Amino acid sequence: MKALFIGGTGTISTDVVALAQQRGWEITLLNRGSKKMPEGIRGILADINDEDAVAKAIANESYDVVAQFIAYTAEDVKRDIRLFHNKTRQYIFISSASAYQKPLADYRITESTPLSNPYWQYSRNKIEAEEVLMSAYRSDGFPVTIVRPSHTYNGTKPPVSVHGNKGNWQILKRILDGKPVIIPGDGTSLWTLTHSKDFAEGYVGLMSNPHAIGNAFHITTDESMTWNQIYQTIADALGKPLNALHVPSDFLASHGENYDFRGELLGDKAATVVFDNSKIKRLVPDFICHISMADGLRQSVHYMLTHPESQTPDPEFDSWCDRIAGSMRAADEAFLRDSR
Repeated sequence: MKALFIGGTGTISTDVVALAQQRGWEITLLNRGSKKMPEGIRGILADINDEDAVAKAIANESYDVVAQFIAYTAEDVKRDIRLFHNKTRQYIFISSASAYQKPLADYRITESTPLSNPYWQYSRNKIEAEEVLMSAYRSDGFPVTIVRPSHTYNGTKPPVSVHGNKGNWQILKRILDGKPVIIPGDGTSLWTLTHSKDFAEGYVGLMSNPHAIGNAFHITTDESMTWNQIYQTIADALGKPLNALHVPSDFLASHGENYDFRGELLGDKAATVVFDNSKIKRLVPDFICHISMADGLRQSVHYMLTHPESQTPDPEFDSWCDRIAGSMRAADEAFLRDSR
């Protein structure tokens, strides 16, 4: 069985490639070669955005699966339809669980939950791409499968709800220094974190699965934790108390001028979500997540502490957090003054 992975070296796709290879798939990666190619895997050095170059590179090729991890817009998938029509038995598109309806009408999410996100352009782009692919499936039989990951991580940095442009280390540094750590809302909304190794089990189970054609699936753990629990687990792994600062999400979105918190919070992480994974389990009966959220968070903290190269300072974000903390403190003081 032959699979072409477009991308294949990212946070989610690396473990998918490794598991597919382990299960006997003949794998080719198409990418720009910015990362080292995994051992035993063929590479096509090309930029997927250079349609003519890719068309030439795959002119004599055909695949059982084309796994697309780096398409984001309707134009991206229109290009892929042109490139891979009659060249693959299955095209798997990575969409996003952030595409599900916001604000949610029901915290329980199934694949039939409406797709609508007025807060985040990223999500709207994914929705438009899904619509193009499903139209091609209905009109021309293009063999699409849509996968909607939620917050998926690979154990190298602990997932958080609010961070700066230079990664997550500054959150850990603030906990280590005893500084206030921003948690959106009151921290009691439920969230789901899925390890990429667990995600890979579900994804590979869909590869060359005839029942997956023309269908959409999310692949997540069944577990949920509150954001308070997530941050407390990180602090416990660091051996430090958590100085939690709860801030309304709309306040963060209004004052995060250098960050897209309107999209990432109001359009995603501020909502309580519980995923119903019964659809993926019907097609992949052995799909089960083995890495608990708490264990994955501890693993991620340990990785950052033992890999200094991952500890990228973010003074701009640190200063912004201090400003937010100062604003909350000033509001408290003003309220107390006015109450006297």
